[in-house]
Amino acid sequence: MAVETDVIIIGAGAAGLSAAKELSRNGLTYTVVEGSHRIGGRAYSEEIAPGVWFDLGCAWLVGGAANPFTAIADELDITLSKDKSHLFREQNHRYQRNGEPLNDDQRAACFQYYDDSYKAITIAAEQGRDVAISDVVDMEGEFATPLLGGIASAWGMDIDLVSTADSASATGELGFQALNGYGNLVAAWGADVAVSLNTRVERIDWSGHDVRVETPKGTIAGRTVLSTVSTGILASGDIRFTPDLPDWKTEAINNLPMGTENKMGIHFDTDVFGADGRGHYSTWNDDGNSAKVDASVMGLNTAAVFVGGRRGVWLEKQGQQACHDFAVDRVADIFGNDIRKHVNRSIVTAWNTEPWTRGSWACASPGQAHQRANLERSVDERLFFAGEATVYGGQGTCHGAYLSGIRAAREIARQLNAGP
Repeated sequence: MAVETDVIIIGAGAAGLSAAKELSRNGLTYTVVEGSHRIGGRAYSEEIAPGVWFDLGCAWLVGGAANPFTAIADELDITLSKDKSHLFREQNHRYQRNGEPLNDDQRAACFQYYDDSYKAITIAAEQGRDVAISDVVDMEGEFATPLLGGIASAWGMDIDLVSTADSASATGELGFQALNGYGNLVAAWGADVAVSLNTRVERIDWSGHDVRVETPKGTIAGRTVLSTVSTGILASGDIRFTPDLPDWKTEAINNLPMGTENKMGIHFDTDVFGADGRGHYSTWNDDGNSAKVDASVMGLNTAAVFVGGRRGVWLEKQGQQACHDFAVDRVADIFGNDIRKHVNRSIVTAWNTEPWTRGSWACASPGQAHQRANLERSVDERLFFAGEATVYGGQGTCHGAYLSGIRAAREIARQLNAGP
């Protein structure tokens, strides 16, 4: 079979799309194949009400003005929540316990506990102690419940499964959201990339001089392959490699397992939040229920409820109605039971069982933060890898995936353009 393209890109999320654009700038050809029916990957928006969009995956342009998608949004004339972003900064985070906001003394103690906890994580990482976060923070503190829930949501894994080094390397405030959805922003930006949708990769054969990618629609031959799929897909065996990947690469994949953060979007038929309700909340009760809540980020009658880790997986298994009820209860914890009669519609995610990712994002196991660098490394200078799992600092983010695609495309260009 004759070589059809320089690079076969697997996956049309932010990493695959940015790689395609960068390869074109370097004069190389590409073929992008995507297993699902759409582009964008884990950036995906759905209408929760007419003209009102909810992001099932990536929602925050982390880092604000520094995020490359901020400039892209400006170029595409897409509205971002720049004017109210200060409401979602860490110092303005709101805490609710048993349906009541913390008083000033409690709030100060809560902030001190969080500060002490994150300092302990940073110190451990700086000392080279890549251990579980649960080994270095006070698990019995008065405000441990929201911290543990926040970490489970932020990483998709519970505190005993999250690496101090991985956590310490992550950076960035929440930043901005897009009025019509981050997913729609990514889709609009990537619309000029030719993608073969509904094209699932079954096998990558790199046994010969070139690389062959087998799909139900046929086999594609290329000089190189760039995989941007999640570690969940790589670990599942859904894509077979011939020959098998080397042990060091398999170890990297297995030590960067996918975490799960599930989101429940609630739309109300009126403003239930009030003039001062817009903001970012942590709410928890003595019965063990806790969650993070984004209320009216874009000034709309919507709330997003987040829960991750084992609790997020368990809730997903209970089904959509259980997730809906949980989310409404958490919004009621903050804004009162009167909100219940104004619930219009909900959207519930199920990232743990999502067939194209098998999770939300990669979370390094304790002692394994270094594996992101191994995941990034090419194999035989023909199999290349990109995606949020290969990134330090921007792991778990859409812009991290975007930057990884550019990095991989430039690496491939250097390799191919240096050849005979």
